[in-house]
Amino acid sequence: MAGRIREEDIAEVREKSRIDEIVGDYVTLRNAGGGSLKGLCPFHDEKSPSFNVNPSRNFYHCFGCQAGGDVISFLMQIDGLSFTEAIERLADKVGVVLRREEGGDFRDDRPKGPPRQRLVEANRAAQEYYAEQLAGPDAIPGRTFLSDRGFDRAAAEMFGMGWAPRDGEALWRHLRGRGFSQEEVVAAGVVKVGRSAYDAFRGRLLWPIRDPSGATIGFGARRILEDDKIEAKYLNTPETTLYKKSQVLYGIDLARKEIARSSQAVVVEGYTDVMACHLSGVTTAVASCGTAFGEDHTRVLRRFLHDHEEFRGEVIFTFDGDAAGQNAALKTFQGDQRFVAQTYVAVEPDGLDPCDVRIQKGDAAVRDLVARRVPLYRFVLGNIVEQFDLDRADGRVAAVREAAKLVTSSRDASVVNSSYARDIAALTGMDPVDVQAEVRRAAGRSRAGGGSSPAAATATAPGPGEQARPRNPVPDLRDPRFTIERETLKLVIQAPMAIGRTTADIGANDFTHPVYRGVWDLVEAAGGTVAGADDDGWAGRLRQAADDPAVSSAITALAVEPLMKTPDAAYVGSYVFKLLELTAQRRIADLKSKLQRTNPVDQAADYNRMFGELAALEQHRRTLRDHIAGAQ
Repeated sequence: MAGRIREEDIAEVREKSRIDEIVGDYVTLRNAGGGSLKGLCPFHDEKSPSFNVNPSRNFYHCFGCQAGGDVISFLMQIDGLSFTEAIERLADKVGVVLRREEGGDFRDDRPKGPPRQRLVEANRAAQEYYAEQLAGPDAIPGRTFLSDRGFDRAAAEMFGMGWAPRDGEALWRHLRGRGFSQEEVVAAGVVKVGRSAYDAFRGRLLWPIRDPSGATIGFGARRILEDDKIEAKYLNTPETTLYKKSQVLYGIDLARKEIARSSQAVVVEGYTDVMACHLSGVTTAVASCGTAFGEDHTRVLRRFLHDHEEFRGEVIFTFDGDAAGQNAALKTFQGDQRFVAQTYVAVEPDGLDPCDVRIQKGDAAVRDLVARRVPLYRFVLGNIVEQFDLDRADGRVAAVREAAKLVTSSRDASVVNSSYARDIAALTGMDPVDVQAEVRRAAGRSRAGGGSSPAAATATAPGPGEQARPRNPVPDLRDPRFTIERETLKLVIQAPMAIGRTTADIGANDFTHPVYRGVWDLVEAAGGTVAGADDDGWAGRLRQAADDPAVSSAITALAVEPLMKTPDAAYVGSYVFKLLELTAQRRIADLKSKLQRTNPVDQAADYNRMFGELAALEQHRRTLRDHIAGAQ
């Protein structure tokens, strides 16, 4: 059996894999200054971007959830890959041929089952096969379906569309001839097994579903033939290692760059709607696949939208004008708080979806549909108010009360008290003062019934016979008390050549935070900052040497966080001297405390000795202060 991948090949993969390009397939990154990039973390839900990437150091770190590492660990964490699978995927991407050592006690760390890359390759081979079949005589019904909706051959090729032959084993025979095993194609979701292996899709028009990088991970299949024994209009790839329908957005591979550029996303309901939007010039359109737009979809979309407090974009939902569409809008409004972006809804007056709009009214009408968007809350309020008889006084009062209950759940209280109240008054014909009063009463009732749930309180409270857990004694690394320590270590990690021998007087005692002291211990063990002066892998070497996960995480954070300015001699010197000054000040404070507790008569020798030390320390502190002033 082949052994582990050679270390030199792993190093070559690391060197050639640009972390900003790899991460950029999952997160929209923007310039954060100092050579770093920033975006919304893909590993936890956040409103402000705390996920940093430093291309020069090839590290990422989230200051919110503390996830961090190099390009390999990023793929392992975001896609659930083993170390070996991550190396293999990156090697394939950057063109490195991996060699394995023969013999030895090698243990493959890949999960049981086919490697993820083989599943990707199987889906890619299936997509290519299906695309070829779309041109054949068997696929005439599929081509007719497309042409009836205004999609020509170029459109089909743009979206990678295909046709699944009616022969239930055609794809399986093709893939088997390409060297894929039954286990691989079943795990990929393109073949199923009953009494024998058979194609998952037969006699259906197919849309390949791709991840943000463009890799095919599944398929959506539409019923076309009247004699199709499966009545379901659409079939989707089952849940696989690659395909998680609650986390997949159709069209994200085509839309992600424009979403990031324009800070706008259009969410439609189906595959043909995505096609119609893109072909009409609305190139930010995406759709969920076989499931309602949910919380996981929101997280995915926000990463590309760059959705945060300081940079608000907009998300536009298109709904049918029927009852189902109105219910979908209400559900979306209730989940609106997951977005920082402003949410809108675009509904065609005739109740047409984007695909039908394009067929009946042309490309410009699709663009106009999106342009005529209205705030989501206003659309929902209109639907609620319409349910009541506004010609009756009691009907108007009931409408106001129902609308007030809904809007008080909004994330923005100022909007509730102003815009929402005015809109409710206009829709119902009620006095704005009376409406605002009802909104305030509804808000009061909401607050009275809110707060922490009993379940949450129970979860945090100690149980019978249990003691309350003590607070974590380790302070926050970003506590302002440790700013000088942090900035000095950033220089040590990112600019070892610049800081160089100015660290000669620095010791472990200059770092009061235990994690920062641990980082400095690793630096000293590695030979000091001079050892990293000409070492591009300096930060990675320190990280690999760390036994403490907290220290390892701190190194990645220090490696990606931008420096406050270019590390010239003055800047470097000021932080080194400030760090030494803080140590001197702590020693001075300790000595003064001891002097106050020492009797100068009974303990004259100790008193005089400490007094002399204090005078020397004060002089040392003044010298450091002069150095700091000279460096600024």
